[in-house]
Amino acid sequence: MNWFEKPFFSDLRGSYRDPFLRLALILVILVVSTFLKPGMMPKPLIDEGRFCLATISQALGGTNQNEVCLEKQQKTLSEMFLDSNKRALPESPELLFVGNGSIRASSPPTTFSPQALGALIGGAEPEDAKKVITEYIVESGETLSSIASKFNISLNTILWANNLSMNTQIQPETRLVIPPVSGVIYHVKSGDTISTIAEKYKGKTEEIVAINNLSNDEDIYIEDILVIPNGVMPSVPTQIAPQTVPLADSYFICPIAAPCRETQGLHWYNAVDLSHNQCGELIYAAAGGTVLKVKLTNSTSRWAFGGAGNTISILHPNGVVTSYGHIAISLVNPGDQVSQGQAIALMGGKPGTAGAGLSTGCHVHFAVLGARNPFK
Repeated sequence: MNWFEKPFFSDLRGSYRDPFLRLALILVILVVSTFLKPGMMPKPLIDEGRFCLATISQALGGTNQNEVCLEKQQKTLSEMFLDSNKRALPESPELLFVGNGSIRASSPPTTFSPQALGALIGGAEPEDAKKVITEYIVESGETLSSIASKFNISLNTILWANNLSMNTQIQPETRLVIPPVSGVIYHVKSGDTISTIAEKYKGKTEEIVAINNLSNDEDIYIEDILVIPNGVMPSVPTQIAPQTVPLADSYFICPIAAPCRETQGLHWYNAVDLSHNQCGELIYAAAGGTVLKVKLTNSTSRWAFGGAGNTISILHPNGVVTSYGHIAISLVNPGDQVSQGQAIALMGGKPGTAGAGLSTGCHVHFAVLGARNPFK
């Protein structure tokens, strides 16, 4: 059968010679082949709403279609602040529209230290942000004096921080606590004030406030660990670290779900890292007590809050304090009474996220102040 003898096709006979028809056919073929070619279809952009970026200024008109577009765009950008489980990170910025078509992040009221603010604005971490207490593993051939010189601090600073004497012989692989500056490391006790601590250790109130990133000279809590710049140990022996309270093995429970998996052994200060390598899992109170403080920040600096990142501290009835670092979200507030096993936070620690601190992965930094850490 000759199809061109049909009435419809007979009208088209010879039309294929028309140059405009040929051009139209070529364009149709090109468009179809482009979208059928693997990898060429911009499906992820459509699915995630990123195509809306090109039409944000028109979206401000307020039509229903554009409102849907804006909703998709906000969802896409907000997902930047989610961990692998799509759980919201603490104080994730909300989106505000400015002018005719730009977007900016709007964070809730938060107090930033100059160091953290500089890190956020400048894009690079200033040296001042690294003024934290660190651990150092002694290398072969090193002495206490050479290590002091290496870190540009006094020999006495290392001796005081590690409870050593001038006659101590250190061995390779020994772990030493290294303060950021010459001075004294002090554990806050009940009744302490910055002024009384400064007077006792020959420091200056303003320097203590500055180096410890305190908001004011009253911003201290029991078992806080302070650096006293240029401080001097009193001639009369004094108790720097907290006294150890004997506890039954069952006093603390593991602050994460079973199995209680340790990813790093005992490190400064009296802490272990616990994790199932899963951000967003629940963290539990190891024992009952009162929430002392909840420290949260929007900063992604590795040195936020001395490297511990977002932190919760709980004071227990026997005076012992437990600390939970690298959290993503706090489920409690200062002053709350918590019972053993109560969920207090979600696990964080994912590098590059707000409040992760000095972390290489999802975990909780569990520290015990005033007693033996049962998970060491």
